[in-house]
Amino acid sequence: MSFSGRRLSILRPSENSRLSTSKEPTDNELRSETHRQFRAAHEGHRPHAGLDASRASTGVVWCTERACEHGYAEDPTGWANLGQGAPEADDEIEGSFPRPTSIPITSAAREYGPTAGIKPLRAAVARLYNDHYRQGKDSQYTWENVCIVPGGRAGLIRIAAILGNSYLSFPIPDYSAYSEMLTLFKNIAPIPLPLSKDDHYHIHPNKIAEEIARGTQVLLTSNPRNPTGHFVPQEELVEIQDLCRDRATLILDEFYGGYNYTTGCDGSTISGAANVVDVNKDDVLLIDGLTKRFRLPGWRIAWVVGPKDFVDALGSAGSYLDGGANVPFQEAAIPMLEPSLVRTEMKALQSHFMEKRDYVLGRLYDIGFRVQDIPGATFYVWLDLTSLDPPLPPQANISDGLNFFNALLSEKVIVVPGIFFDLNPAKRRDLFDSPCHHFVRLSYGPRMDVLKMGLDGIERVVNRAREMGVAKWEDEVAVSDD
Repeated sequence: MSFSGRRLSILRPSENSRLSTSKEPTDNELRSETHRQFRAAHEGHRPHAGLDASRASTGVVWCTERACEHGYAEDPTGWANLGQGAPEADDEIEGSFPRPTSIPITSAAREYGPTAGIKPLRAAVARLYNDHYRQGKDSQYTWENVCIVPGGRAGLIRIAAILGNSYLSFPIPDYSAYSEMLTLFKNIAPIPLPLSKDDHYHIHPNKIAEEIARGTQVLLTSNPRNPTGHFVPQEELVEIQDLCRDRATLILDEFYGGYNYTTGCDGSTISGAANVVDVNKDDVLLIDGLTKRFRLPGWRIAWVVGPKDFVDALGSAGSYLDGGANVPFQEAAIPMLEPSLVRTEMKALQSHFMEKRDYVLGRLYDIGFRVQDIPGATFYVWLDLTSLDPPLPPQANISDGLNFFNALLSEKVIVVPGIFFDLNPAKRRDLFDSPCHHFVRLSYGPRMDVLKMGLDGIERVVNRAREMGVAKWEDEVAVSDD
């Protein structure tokens, strides 16, 4: 037998390959380089031996890569990054405690740490939850109900790894990283639960009851919710947790629980911990950490709170998934979690970020956007580009998230197209029919000067698009006069 030396690969996508082979590219897609880049990134890349040809990335990563093609990597401070889901990390918020600028490293911190985290930090997290959410309740969290993890994504991955074969329901839109997690783990059969813009993306308890009746064993959602800025009201969250009790595991990603603007900035935070009846019997897993609430995303210290049996399994999963969180930073985190200190911190956080939210909403209104859903939590605006009044002329071609994102790159502004939050595990659906297509997520996490820079850029892009419509109208008038 002889070989010509030519290498053929059945893994290489064909030139005509699409997310859905049943449709031809739309006119909008054919005219838009950004749409073509999005599709190419989700079809995969030229494979190497042993490398999965389908490239996985979150929306923020994809947007950052596109921005780097326009010079973002060389001069990040010259850009307004309203895409990254990160709060400002400087010590400039009135009433906020100063973050450490250096930390001591003990002899113990030089060693491998427990994959479930060091006991003093686990106990500090349990004490915080009992003080803020469980005063007067018979069942109290202990250190054995807390697993420390190196960031929220690591916590989610550990949870996914320990779940049995199960149907998992998740609402959309939601946090874009869930999509890759639900693709990676084959023990999970993901079931989307679409929410409606007309209903303000409301998660109805009766819909959760229907999902459980259909066989759903696990429910996953952010609460407060990324990207919409909504959250499940406490009375409905109680009902949902009652529905799940003894029937389904409820996973609540509560990273934005401190960003609550509905209680007069009194420091009250949002958590399902208050509704747990028995901390070791209610299958409720709560994920939070230092990243958002404490504005320390670089520390990579987060936690999962839940029944002891789950926490034991999560600790075991850490031994083969990530090795555990950084021990010196775990030790440094302990004094930050003193309950009265946290309550004061949350008051300062809420007042500061609500001021930024109101500034952003006011600027968007002045530009012409009619934001219908005012975010009561998080630091995001879920911006409907079709809400612009007056609407942009069709030839401007920036009324969808991908093209709007691309137009802003020329102004050194980054947002995230809404299509990334229409979660699509294993890319089973063609997202160009997505109801999220005409949205972008805009973060007001950065400092006020960055927000001003970003909104100035958005205003210039919108004004140029409007001028395009005026110029076309004037040309048509001139032709008719002739």
